Amino acid sequence: MFTNIELSGFSDEISPDFDQQLKVISQLGMKYIEIRGVDGKNISELTPQEVEQVKAKLNAAGVQVSSIGSPIGKISITDDFAPHLETFRQLLAAAKVLQTRYIRMFSFYIPEGEDPACYRNEVLERLKVLIAEAEKADIVLLHENEKEIYGDTDLRCLDLMEQLACDHFRAVFDFANFVQCGVDTIKAYQRLKPYVAYIHIKDALSENGTVVPPGTGNGHLQEILAGFKSEGYTGFLSLEPHLINFTGLTSLENGSQQHVGVGAPTALTGEQAFTLAHDSLLGILKKI
Repeated sequence: MFTNIELSGFSDEISPDFDQQLKVISQLGMKYIEIRGVDGKNISELTPQEVEQVKAKLNAAGVQVSSIGSPIGKISITDDFAPHLETFRQLLAAAKVLQTRYIRMFSFYIPEGEDPACYRNEVLERLKVLIAEAEKADIVLLHENEKEIYGDTDLRCLDLMEQLACDHFRAVFDFANFVQCGVDTIKAYQRLKPYVAYIHIKDALSENGTVVPPGTGNGHLQEILAGFKSEGYTGFLSLEPHLINFTGLTSLENGSQQHVGVGAPTALTGEQAFTLAHDSLLGILKKI
């Protein structure tokens, strides 16, 4: 088994109800969540008072926040940046209340059919603004490789890291997202491992992009996690099962076709899907 790691996860995939999320997380023996959806609202939509209420519930349940699963950077690179920056500042304040140093984020959707290279400079400039704000707040931004954004492939993620990586800007490694972009996850790991500060546990099939339980797809989870272990990785392994169509999924995917689940979307409950992902990860960790 790994040492000096903690399991976390997107608990809104269990249920939109925050109390139910915390109940299941505690039943699984987990002490952290990656907070994204709370009672049907995205974390970026919560008022300061609601964030305080969330923190009280977390304290009562003995659960901490590994990272804020924010939607920052999930707008088009051609959209107005100013209101998005204000949302980001609100999330910086929320991160302080929730006592986490990490905010997950993205590098902006590229207009369909256009060359991402044409927008590289604008992406870098916007990210520099976000990083400067994060530095002032002593927050670490975690860039997730995500379909259809600038940093969707390993090479463009590497470009961002080579240009901007610092104590306040690091990489998330998401296996399934690379698979869905046609990227060899082994090569991605080799290129990005010096910059990775956080790992999402999600797997997918290369032939159609369908998300499957960890270790049963083409993400090479066992091999890559063994590599991270040998490299001395410490930190979070965050479950993002995507095995059912959960509340809020559609709004996270930029209107692209969903490739979710092991069968019919109704085959598993949220609790069952999350537990399956959790147990699958533990199986992988035992093997390595």
